[in-house]
Amino acid sequence: MADSKEAPNKVFPHSPFVPYDPTGVSLYVCDNRPFAVPYEYTGWRDEQMSWKKTCYIHGNLNPSPTYRIHGPDAVKFLSDHLVNTFENFPVGTGKHGIMCTEEGLNMMDGVIIRVAEDDFITYWMAPYIAYSFEKSSYNATGETLTGKGFLFQIGGPRALEVLETASGECLHDVGMMDHRMISIDGRKMRILRVGMAGSLAYELHGTVKDAWPVYSAVFNAGRAYGIRKLGMRAYMMNHTEDGFPQAYYHFPYPWGEDKAFAQWVIKNGGGWKWPPVLAGSMGQDVKLRYRNPVELSWAKMIKFDHDFVGRAALEKEVAHPQRKMVTLEWNVDDIMDVHRSQFEPGEHYLPIDTPSHSYPTQGAGQKYWADQVLKGGKLVGISSGRAYSYYYRQMISLCSIDVAEGDMGNEVAVLWGEPGTRQKEIRATVSRFPYFNENRNEVFDVGQIPCVAPKVK
Repeated sequence: MADSKEAPNKVFPHSPFVPYDPTGVSLYVCDNRPFAVPYEYTGWRDEQMSWKKTCYIHGNLNPSPTYRIHGPDAVKFLSDHLVNTFENFPVGTGKHGIMCTEEGLNMMDGVIIRVAEDDFITYWMAPYIAYSFEKSSYNATGETLTGKGFLFQIGGPRALEVLETASGECLHDVGMMDHRMISIDGRKMRILRVGMAGSLAYELHGTVKDAWPVYSAVFNAGRAYGIRKLGMRAYMMNHTEDGFPQAYYHFPYPWGEDKAFAQWVIKNGGGWKWPPVLAGSMGQDVKLRYRNPVELSWAKMIKFDHDFVGRAALEKEVAHPQRKMVTLEWNVDDIMDVHRSQFEPGEHYLPIDTPSHSYPTQGAGQKYWADQVLKGGKLVGISSGRAYSYYYRQMISLCSIDVAEGDMGNEVAVLWGEPGTRQKEIRATVSRFPYFNENRNEVFDVGQIPCVAPKVK
């Protein structure tokens, strides 16, 4: 591994967050960032197995949108704008924060942690939370921290052992959505127990100048535990397996519906493109792809103990939900028929020759894939996030489906192919949600893992 910043810059601008790895990376890609990021290291199958069998380190979410709100009215602002309750939110814990439109559509979601009584840091809730704060008049201060720090994800059944080895400290006390300060390689950072793959997982948050040394220290500590470096390709697949719908992948935010926000983003130098590039049988009406927290399986996050933007709409949705989130298992014979069509004369079906739809779109902007889900020819849901699970040997997707059609074992069809092209109904079966259901992070008992480092007093 080359640790010099000079080497990669002679070829292409490289991430300041993840060390350059000219021999270990099979493919680099450039997306909407000003630098290239690793798309694949040891192959998506090998990387995908890491969150079930060993562990991984992932740094390609950088620079993560980070926004801090602190001051006397910090809680009031957050309570007024998020669906979450702030009645039981101790310092040293975190939440999955959700912001909605007045119509109850999911406008932004991410992680929010409380670092002091009136001090909160949010991840992946900007730019919308920044816009909402700047147009308000609360007795608090908002601060953009994007690009000033790193965010690394370490997940899999050996993740705790890796981090204890790297830090030289027993970390068994860090419960689900808890956080505290630790040191790795003599550098201070915050550890948070959270993860998108479903298995035991943590995040490390530190300053950007420490990114490369910390990444290398964690990876070296993890060699004995079979750690893998996770590229962007495999990373996106874990959201479908885990049953965690991901904006920018499973669904788009309705940002374009708020003209004032759109102008604010452009004014503040955002590289956002609207409308997004839409693919799949759902067609070109982007409004059909918006989601509310209830159909995303996040109803438990919504608390009506306070007034917030979108409350009235969500009260109706919670009382009478229209759709629910399920996993679909795709029929293997029908997938093989799609492959077979490429070897037959005439128009073939849209190929399924990639394990997921997370590959780059070559300058086309963010591309959203979504397909109609049919029952007896009637539209009953929307499928997105198609991914091949190598562990389960199954093609799966997440589906927001009519409640009446969401029972386990129900047979539906995914309409495969763009409108105006040859299309095929691929049989699919409603399956468990989340699909990955073994030793999940939220219930994983770390007490079964011996401390590999002493407790720090």
